[in-house]
Amino acid sequence: MAYNIADLLEHAVDAVPDRIAVICGGRQITYAQLDERANRLAHHLAGHGVGKGDHIGVYSRNSIEMIETMFAAFKLRAVPINVNYRYVHGELKYLFTNADLVALVHERQYADRVAGVRADAPKLKHVVVVDDGSGADFEGVAYEDALAGGSPSRDFGERTSDDLYILYTGGTTGYPKGVIWRHEDVWRALGGGIDFVTGEYVPDEWTMAEQAKQYGLVRMPVAPLIHGAAQWAAFGALFTGGTVVFVPQFDAHDVWRNIQEHKVQVVAIVGDAMARPLLDAYREREYDASSLVALSSHAALFSQSLKQEYVETFPGVVLTDAIGSSESGFTGIGMVGKDTDHSAGPRVNFGKDAILLDDDNQVVKPVPGAVGRIARRGHVPLGYYKDEAKTRTIFTEIDGHRYVIPGDWARYEEDGTVTLLGRGSQCVNTGGEKVFPEEVEGALKSHPDVFDALVLGVPDERLGQRVAAIIQGRPGQQPDLAAVEAHVRTEIAGYKVPRTIWLAKEIGRLPSGKPDYPWAQRFAAENEPAVKAR
Repeated sequence: MAYNIADLLEHAVDAVPDRIAVICGGRQITYAQLDERANRLAHHLAGHGVGKGDHIGVYSRNSIEMIETMFAAFKLRAVPINVNYRYVHGELKYLFTNADLVALVHERQYADRVAGVRADAPKLKHVVVVDDGSGADFEGVAYEDALAGGSPSRDFGERTSDDLYILYTGGTTGYPKGVIWRHEDVWRALGGGIDFVTGEYVPDEWTMAEQAKQYGLVRMPVAPLIHGAAQWAAFGALFTGGTVVFVPQFDAHDVWRNIQEHKVQVVAIVGDAMARPLLDAYREREYDASSLVALSSHAALFSQSLKQEYVETFPGVVLTDAIGSSESGFTGIGMVGKDTDHSAGPRVNFGKDAILLDDDNQVVKPVPGAVGRIARRGHVPLGYYKDEAKTRTIFTEIDGHRYVIPGDWARYEEDGTVTLLGRGSQCVNTGGEKVFPEEVEGALKSHPDVFDALVLGVPDERLGQRVAAIIQGRPGQQPDLAAVEAHVRTEIAGYKVPRTIWLAKEIGRLPSGKPDYPWAQRFAAENEPAVKAR
């Protein structure tokens, strides 16, 4: 029995061939069309020497072709590699070489960037180019020509649960690293192979496709497909015969137009960076969102004040906040209600394989107030691609079980839930006190004049580090920083209140919505603060 991504997708194709599989940019394709087009691309790539274990770069905004390319790679037992479409020369050079790309599928608008790094990527032998209307000159085979010359047959060899999936991280603190998973492990951890609520295993590889024959939800992952959470929201939907709706690039009004037009039922977002502009856009025009039954945030801060606004605006919609990472997979999920308090971060019920560890890798007893690093066992990654030293830093063995420790800190609560505090690598140590940026950001963004905020630690002669913040005001408004500080002091302890503040026209974030910490450090170094250290 093979728990393989390509097999799971093909089972859904066989179950509901005529159902719409993917909608994006005014186009849509059925499951049968998706399968045939992926078969054609797979045969084309195989004809150019691409096979088992080879790495195929996917350099695109959200598109039907991006889904087809990943599906084609899995069919060949090859490995699709996500390429961030915001990368420039140095970053692309790093990724193309670090990931050992032998083939690349990219949107035409990126042709000049690809041409600029091809000489530095000697293993890259074949390029396929998706026409996006940009008209740029390119070197390679046109995507539709590649499909036209490829066989539509699904005549590939057997695959296994041990085939590899690699996800390059968002690179919030530097260059990204490729997280290596076995297909079965990543499906269990992220793709619905284990029920996120009950913890029960899906019994066999056909169960999800059998469910597809009964119904298929219309789902919209709002984040870019270069982000793992969006990929697995899409794959999980496709395994169960759902219809996946994308927008090519995040635009709040475009998201609502698609929700309204296609009767989207489930939406997945990435924290405040998407939730806030979406709510503002909805209030501007009041789109028909009557089809919406559930909205889930994951992978970034969804601040308590904004959650409450969503609860009040969409009282009939189930809101959830999930935690996890590229390295750990799903770790926990919590329901968002009108009276729940997640002020310090997402408050979730742990998955059955998650625990907290102290600094000595000893298990933290689940007593109220106990703090530790999140660790998860069971279906976990194999490690980082070509980085054994880094791999050793995030795995440990306890009582014969291998655990992954991605670096997030959390606290046990009285009701048995766990509150996510934040990434330890970004924790600010100010005078011996630990301050997690996410908690301070949530307090800042609860003020009505603050549209976005990013908190960081900066050097301080007396305290070692001091808490600092970069704030983006709401459009057309200049935040009253004295009022913001007074408000924040009612939300968090005084030592957590930012002592240095910069104002920015826009906070630097990655395409996924996650904070861009290198940008924050550069911005702080290059600009005078609006509030200097006190």
